[in-house]
Amino acid sequence: MTVDALAGAAYIVAALLFILSLAGLSRHESARAGVVYGIAGMAIALLATLALTIADAWGGSGSTLGLILLVVAVIVGGAIGLWRARVVQMTGMPELIALLHSFVGLAAVLVGWNGYLAHEPIAAELIGIHNAEVFIGIFIGGVTFTGSIVAYLKLSAKMSSRPLMLPGKNVLNIGALAVFLALTVWFVADQQLWLLFAVTALSFALGWHLVASIGGGDMPVVVSMLNSYSGWAAAAAGFLLNNDLLIVTGALVGSSGAYLSYIMCKAMNRSFLSVIAGGFGIVASSSGDEDYGEHREITADAAAGMLSTAQSVVITPGYGMAVAKAQYPVADLVAKLRERGVDVRFGIHPVAGRLPGHMNVLLAEAKVPYDIVLGMDEINDDLAKTSVVLVIGANDTVNPAAAEDPGSPIAGMPVLRVWEAENVIVFKRSMAAGYAGVQNPLFFRDNAQMLFGDAKERVEDIIRAL
Repeated sequence: MTVDALAGAAYIVAALLFILSLAGLSRHESARAGVVYGIAGMAIALLATLALTIADAWGGSGSTLGLILLVVAVIVGGAIGLWRARVVQMTGMPELIALLHSFVGLAAVLVGWNGYLAHEPIAAELIGIHNAEVFIGIFIGGVTFTGSIVAYLKLSAKMSSRPLMLPGKNVLNIGALAVFLALTVWFVADQQLWLLFAVTALSFALGWHLVASIGGGDMPVVVSMLNSYSGWAAAAAGFLLNNDLLIVTGALVGSSGAYLSYIMCKAMNRSFLSVIAGGFGIVASSSGDEDYGEHREITADAAAGMLSTAQSVVITPGYGMAVAKAQYPVADLVAKLRERGVDVRFGIHPVAGRLPGHMNVLLAEAKVPYDIVLGMDEINDDLAKTSVVLVIGANDTVNPAAAEDPGSPIAGMPVLRVWEAENVIVFKRSMAAGYAGVQNPLFFRDNAQMLFGDAKERVEDIIRAL
């Protein structure tokens, strides 16, 4: 059997492992196995590619330069990947993932340019298709590249999370797509180099504007969509490189990312097309500076007393819990309350944190039992019968303005109705607005009290008081 045939078989095995990986990652219990399948699939793919490159360098028409570049790239990329994986905090995972998506987009752009500059012999009847692949691959890759960079900047707070509202932004987006289609037809008919420069610049500008136009409240969906874009960019590169594994893997990532984004948009009552089009049709409104009155504060000792007499407790975590690394003392608090016979459960909003599943991962890391971690739809109807709700670092996902204020930027977004509980204790560092830049009227409700300070320290104070 030839090396090409063995590599093709290895690619099929790797693709199957990637499918098993996606299936495993869909459930808590099988997530670890899903990660192992993904690692195995990627290792097989790399070894098969290395074997092909060695065969081409020593027995084919290729040169040893390609092999050297491949080995150097794998070593450098692997070293950087291992280093970042070891030092990154869970709070930094969303922006790291967004940044990694940008590399996939840039790779697709470079592969597209290479497809044009390589001048490999192509059958006359396939030249038009090849040129279209080059042009479309560069465009998808460019949008993914700059869009992912903007997402990274927003998630890492190096750029304002507020949406960029340029005059006629919807016209700009649609106009850019129209120009892209016209340039594609032109390039297929006449392969001029300046057209590649034009589409590269256009894709960079559109990617930047699309994501910059999206507000912080929708950023979890944006990260998911950029994941989808990176998949389609990889698939486009696969067509140019005639690599079946890239095509299959890219299609898997692209379709699964798009479906996840659709599910999240439904959970947020957002239009799927609106979000991926950079907020098309959404008019930004003020964040609201209304005077809601005075907030009330509570001490850790008083909170402990309230919890010790409660019959039921629901904890709704958010990004603030991740920042404070409070998941471990929260798990200890849950254990102590359950020992006292208190019914304790978690309510997780679909977009809590900065990434889909962010809170679930943190709680699993702290060994919180899966059976008490419930989704928004599972817990919302029980909140009115709950003695105490602990809001730990959440803001926009528990904001009653989403349900009660039609003029709010997050109006219509389903939220955890924590204000219906008998008592609400909000763990927060200050009275600042949330990531979406919207003030939360919950903080001023009669049944809500603020516990200020670092969430981890305040939870530990409550445990000591108990």
